Amino acid sequence: MIDEPARSMAQEPNFAAFTTMLPSGQPMTHVMWVDCDGEHLLINTETHRAKFHNVERNPLVCVTIWDRNDPYRYAEVRGRVVDIIKGAVARQHIDELSMRYVDHPYPPDKIGERVILKISEERQRVKTLGGEPPPPASI
Repeated sequence: MIDEPARSMAQEPNFAAFTTMLPSGQPMTHVMWVDCDGEHLLINTETHRAKFHNVERNPLVCVTIWDRNDPYRYAEVRGRVVDIIKGAVARQHIDELSMRYVDHPYPPDKIGERVILKISEERQRVKTLGGEPPPPASI
């Protein structure tokens, strides 16, 4: 179950850093649109993308969502991809995300099939640094 405020942050047009593991063991992070069905975080991608191949090999991931109105407030969810949804449902989902983030449907897919990665949480935390950002360091 994804707890508040991570759930509501994922259901608003906030961006997320999505981290997977490359075959070499190195982490790979992409800025993504994110969603939440209440129980899982949802990341929509395509089957030809490296991030998709990474989670097929190693389902452990980390998703960090930052608040568009306060970038010093973020939620981190560490977990694993527990399901992959393909086909028309995934295509409809990317259109819904596109309407949320950019107010128009997503362009037609050109290369790969759309998929939704369902992420189950194993650890969650929310951090607010609060207040104004620190002043720049003087030289």
